[in-house]
Amino acid sequence: MVAAIPPQPLVVLISGNGSNLQAILDSCTSGEINAEIRAVISNRPTAQGLERARAADIPTHIVNHSDFKERRNFEIELEQLIDSYHPTLIVLAGFMRILTPTFVNHYLGRLINIHPSLLPNFQGLNTHQRALDSGVKEHGVSVHFVTPELDGGPVIIRATLPILNGDNADTLAERAQTQEHIIYPQAVKWYTEGRLALHNGQALLDNQPIVQLEKKFS
Repeated sequence: MVAAIPPQPLVVLISGNGSNLQAILDSCTSGEINAEIRAVISNRPTAQGLERARAADIPTHIVNHSDFKERRNFEIELEQLIDSYHPTLIVLAGFMRILTPTFVNHYLGRLINIHPSLLPNFQGLNTHQRALDSGVKEHGVSVHFVTPELDGGPVIIRATLPILNGDNADTLAERAQTQEHIIYPQAVKWYTEGRLALHNGQALLDNQPIVQLEKKFS
């Protein structure tokens, strides 16, 4: 009899609603992802995602960035808390803090994020409005490894959708978020299966460089 492979430990960092946390949690609960979310950590005490975690009996923690004068002191406490759970992967799910290179390098290759644009386009904030203002025909979301360059790490998978007549930033955000809930669990699944890795600055899937993994949606 072959022994069951134990679930991979994850830690998820959030700042807000936690809808991507819920999508990943649902995939873990269903067995689609062989992983266990060991803890959910927020930098905001009022983050709704904390309630999602508590409803699933997942330990929650708050490391309020406002309590620290220095960004690095905030990150030191955050690192100590994360490391106490010994995660295989740290998932940024709407975690709205810019992280220092020291923090990122501590978890390099074990830290992923989802960004609401087709990277490398529209790094930073207000991506949906910027996409509309630019006149591009397609928009979307990207899962990427986190590196010291803001929103500049190697892309793992993207989801594209057309910009429709009458779209505004809110409608575009809503449609894009639906795709986030599909591709983010997929990336986590690949990682926990040992298929996804960061090597020499490249994202690899099954030991092959990822050139462009893309899902298109109407």
